[in-house]
Amino acid sequence: MIAETVCSAVSAAGLGIAVVTAYRKRYLSAARIAAYSLVPIGLVMTGIVGWLSDTALSPTAWAGFGVLGAAWLLFAGTRAVERRRGGTRAERKAERAAARGARADDAVAPAASAPSLGAGKSPATRPAAPPVGTTSADDFSDIEAILKKRGI
Repeated sequence: MIAETVCSAVSAAGLGIAVVTAYRKRYLSAARIAAYSLVPIGLVMTGIVGWLSDTALSPTAWAGFGVLGAAWLLFAGTRAVERRRGGTRAERKAERAAARGARADDAVAPAASAPSLGAGKSPATRPAAPPVGTTSADDFSDIEAILKKRGI
């Protein structure tokens, strides 16, 4: 009951401020203030304020929040341990199988790891390094020419 009264008073005060602001010919600000001041009375009319006040004073609701917090902590803790161990359960199972020497059905044959292409050309060589006598000013000469051409 007190929460509804407070929200109504806040809305009335906000609408009064909006009227004064509109009187000063600041209509956009007045409309924004009026919108903000209608929110508390809207919350009262929808029943959200009553629900929140009942929840805040209910021991059962607080116990429910505690249970939700405990569930979240358990979930976060198990995720942290899972990451620390190195992945999901399926990944750990595959690692154990590999350690025992067992091969999975979808494993690649050893011969398939060799490249299927014959000996090709050697990898591309890197361009030669600039001559030792060049400076950074030589590198920017083409940029300077473009800027001069544009009149900059």
